[in-house]
Amino acid sequence: MGDRMNPGDHVMIGLSGGVDSAVAAHRLIAQGYRVEALFMKNWEEDDAPGYCAAAQDLADAAAVADRLGIRLHTVNFATEYWDQVFAYFLEEYRALRTPNPDVLCNREIKFRAFLDHALGLGADWIATGHYARITRDTEGCQLRLCADPNKDQTYFLYLLDQTQLARSLFPLADLTKPEVRAIARELGLANAGKRDSTGICFIGERRFRDFLARYLPRAPGPIETPDGHRLGEHQGLSYYTIGQRQGLGVGGVAGGGAAPWFVAAKDPAHNRLILVQGGDHPLLQSQSLTADRLHWISGSPPGPLPFPCHARLRHRQPLQACTLTQITEQRCEVRFAEPQRAVTPGQALVFYRGDCCLGGATVDRAQP
Repeated sequence: MGDRMNPGDHVMIGLSGGVDSAVAAHRLIAQGYRVEALFMKNWEEDDAPGYCAAAQDLADAAAVADRLGIRLHTVNFATEYWDQVFAYFLEEYRALRTPNPDVLCNREIKFRAFLDHALGLGADWIATGHYARITRDTEGCQLRLCADPNKDQTYFLYLLDQTQLARSLFPLADLTKPEVRAIARELGLANAGKRDSTGICFIGERRFRDFLARYLPRAPGPIETPDGHRLGEHQGLSYYTIGQRQGLGVGGVAGGGAAPWFVAAKDPAHNRLILVQGGDHPLLQSQSLTADRLHWISGSPPGPLPFPCHARLRHRQPLQACTLTQITEQRCEVRFAEPQRAVTPGQALVFYRGDCCLGGATVDRAQP
């Protein structure tokens, strides 16, 4: 089969129990495709109420499938998730970096394990409720921004490759979130008002420090200002991220002024957590950075390097003008037109040209 859809093609949609995938399934059915659904369970370390509510999500997905009249398959990818995503997640935190597990989860689970399983069930395509757009031409597939800038998820999809995009569909590309909820209400879907999922991909919302402490032992140490004034005690450098404001457990003022405290650096040699006051403190600003694990969606750099483009360091951040210089096949240096706040090792740096997502890299080190 080629990379063009035809009415009657068999589409397997990942049905999560949320409203986005439910409306995506409805749209595919309305367009004449033969639709089945797959619910993925990918975490089974615990099923404590209020954390990973997989049972409720499965019930919601089953209700949607019943309402839409489509078959629902279930599969357990817990082993794949642990080996391909969670082990990396823990390794990065041990290295005092702050990983983005959603990015790797998309590549390894939602668009690899799911894709392979769906093809094994006879599907021609997979579909998800992601807010993103795919265009296709003679040069391949392009990942592009969607209609809703507040929901656009290309940032989390930059690790996809041509093979994955060629078999994938994003039926919500032209819709905003309010429009999706309105369609769900018109269809009488019970999950029309279900709130968006947050927290770690497939693990859900939980007290993050307590969760991480189950896998990484606490290693308390001093919290200090850059000039060595002690502010308190941290529970372990792994539990904090650059730019963090909440949950620091410090009070009082060092040197006057009541500006909030932010994490500016980690000093592993002395097990110190360094805080500064004020979100615009110079130690939180970086004009450039280096990044590794460079990935291009097209399979190669999009033009001669260095080249100007735009990038974002976090989901929903406005696109930032920058110049990218590739150092090696896996590493690059990026200089921004304007200083960037709280550049965080381990986070995703995603590149754009116009509305096209080019690919991205993993932040290694901030530079002045």
